[in-house]
Amino acid sequence: MRFFITGANGQVGTEVRAHFESRANPADEVIATDHDTVDLRDRDAILGAICSTEPDVVLHIGAMTAVDACESQPDDAYRLNAVATRHVADAARRVGAHLVYVSTDYVFDGTKPTPYHEWDTPNPQSVYGRSKLGGELACGPEATIVRTSWVCGFHGANMVKTVLRVAAEPGELRFVEDQVGHPTFAEDLAKVLVRLGIERRPGTFHVTNQGAVSWYGFVREILRLAGDDPGRVVPIRTADLDPPRPAPRPANSVLDNAALRLSDLPAMDDFRVPLARLVERLRHA
Repeated sequence: MRFFITGANGQVGTEVRAHFESRANPADEVIATDHDTVDLRDRDAILGAICSTEPDVVLHIGAMTAVDACESQPDDAYRLNAVATRHVADAARRVGAHLVYVSTDYVFDGTKPTPYHEWDTPNPQSVYGRSKLGGELACGPEATIVRTSWVCGFHGANMVKTVLRVAAEPGELRFVEDQVGHPTFAEDLAKVLVRLGIERRPGTFHVTNQGAVSWYGFVREILRLAGDDPGRVVPIRTADLDPPRPAPRPANSVLDNAALRLSDLPAMDDFRVPLARLVERLRHA
């Protein structure tokens, strides 16, 4: 099979490429692109790259994911997250490729008292969330939409790396306890993205590691695994953040992986399993 990847040098895209390398299937051909090779702001570049290579599967991972920057740069957010996805979907349809689009928990407003399943009605409160929902709407009914949350990994910037860096200095660490979600690890997510693409499964899937936790609890777990004192972490409320974040965060980002479960597809591990691997790897990097 031939696979076309956007955002191939990012946190998730790098793990997707690594997964293909580990598969070591000589019949696979991977066309890995990023902003330096295919500009997602350029319709002709997108159509040209996909239509000329005629992939079987398009894994559309490239996006503007800087949540707060999206608030101040809404046109850029919609251009990269919504309009670019429209062009990727158009190109995929032209060559008969199956499209897998990576979306986000930010499409929900976070007010639901229980986990969000795939059939809940989106109500994004941020430019980032609205632009990613725009991408979902552009995909069409035959595509696979994968919503994920709190993504961490060995590559790129993420919370685990941030915590290990700030924890190297003395003093307390202040993190919010009133935002809850499922941490998701790029290495695990990559495998599911590829599988859903190969099997051409249409529809929306919530794909996260298991185990709901607050940011406060997550940071405590990171410190514990790093051999540090979790007692250094102090819980605060979102309203106490100084300075406040420009983009509103969903208080409840817990995604029920119902579509995977009801399709008899395996759930990913509890987040503590890949977190332990990642902390160990980062400490010895």
